[in-house]
Amino acid sequence: RLQKLKEMFIAKFGSAPKFYARAPGRVNLIGEHIDYCGYAVLPMAIEQDILIAVEPVQSQVVQLANTNSSYLDFSTSVNNIQINKTKPQWHNYFLCGLKGIQEHFGLNNPTGMNCLLDGTIPPSSGLSSSSALVCCAGLVTLRANGKTLSKVELAEICTKSEHYIGTEGGGMDQSISFLAEEGTAKLIEFNPLRATDVRLPSGAAFVIANSCVEMNKAATSHFNIRVMECRLATKLLSKSKGLDWKKMLRLNDVQMKLGVSLEEMLTIVEEVLHPEPYSAEEICKCLGISLEELHSQILSQNMQDVSTFKLYQRAKHVYSEAARVLEFQKICSEAPANALQLLGELMNQSHISCREMYECSCPELDRLVHICLQFGAIGSRLTGAGWGGCTVSMVPTDKLNMFLKNVKEAYYQTDGQRLAVENNSLFATKPGRGALVFVE
Repeated sequence: RLQKLKEMFIAKFGSAPKFYARAPGRVNLIGEHIDYCGYAVLPMAIEQDILIAVEPVQSQVVQLANTNSSYLDFSTSVNNIQINKTKPQWHNYFLCGLKGIQEHFGLNNPTGMNCLLDGTIPPSSGLSSSSALVCCAGLVTLRANGKTLSKVELAEICTKSEHYIGTEGGGMDQSISFLAEEGTAKLIEFNPLRATDVRLPSGAAFVIANSCVEMNKAATSHFNIRVMECRLATKLLSKSKGLDWKKMLRLNDVQMKLGVSLEEMLTIVEEVLHPEPYSAEEICKCLGISLEELHSQILSQNMQDVSTFKLYQRAKHVYSEAARVLEFQKICSEAPANALQLLGELMNQSHISCREMYECSCPELDRLVHICLQFGAIGSRLTGAGWGGCTVSMVPTDKLNMFLKNVKEAYYQTDGQRLAVENNSLFATKPGRGALVFVE
């Protein structure tokens, strides 16, 4: 693959690349939509990745090309980075990483670059192809400008810089992309960012299955509405407990301030919030503010037209999912005889909560989870933002081949469009290594 990339680079730019950077995609085993609420998640890097061949150049221009001809070439001055939020195209994710590093170091005259990108992560599949591209671009810019940072610093800069595209993500994708190590999943905690090895039990494989429904989280408001609903739930819970609600931004902040367990937080959610959707007017009444204050001080620019918010459901999902992550880690470290059954049960509960409380599933994902469980998965759930993308299933190793055959027949071979992409859509994966730069 590297040789082919090098040949294409020479054909495109007329000279050889000086170095390469790679950043992996990831699958989140458990802990969906809780990183931006301040809670730990449990992902692993996958073997699929973004690979970029790079040649630093004297002109202050970045030229971007892609081995996939459906992604158009792009070039821009390094001193005038414009990121278009309205229609997120592939090069905008590269520009996020570039701009993040430039701003961090205050680079006045950054190095120009010729870059050729090759990606093996299925796009818009919930396996974090966009964040892998942001991370790879950050790494490329760092190297081309002769700067160094720790992996943790890089992850934090790339998390912030992805916000330029309008997605209010929480940092899981960038963190695992940099901090992953071969052979182990990671418990990733935030503020401060740290990663702990989680040894997955032997006897089971993790299988990724793509629903073939594309979901581009920057191009949709679903994702950002959920972030805002969690923020509003934080404010109402804080106010009800006499905390300084104006300073509270994440559901984790409420738990920390109150010094209670996740189970106790779930009880508080039942007491304070009602299952019926809240109107903007009711939220204002609860907080004692005007509609104008809500719009100018709390709701982000792209949320101004949203009129109802489901606060009870979102908070309930976040606190219960955060508890499942810690339970998953505990089972992996204690390794009881029935570890696989217990982990599978947590994955299944996670999917039900994503479907019913967070409403981030879709009919195709639900059907795929059902098929995977029917053909021998011990646990199966959507992974990534949802609304399309992939499922991850835990399958006993001795049933793996039969499982793959049956799922192919039941989900992919019944549909011409899915059949065309089935080879890249269903695969077992092991924990892979994190981002790196290499020279031939």
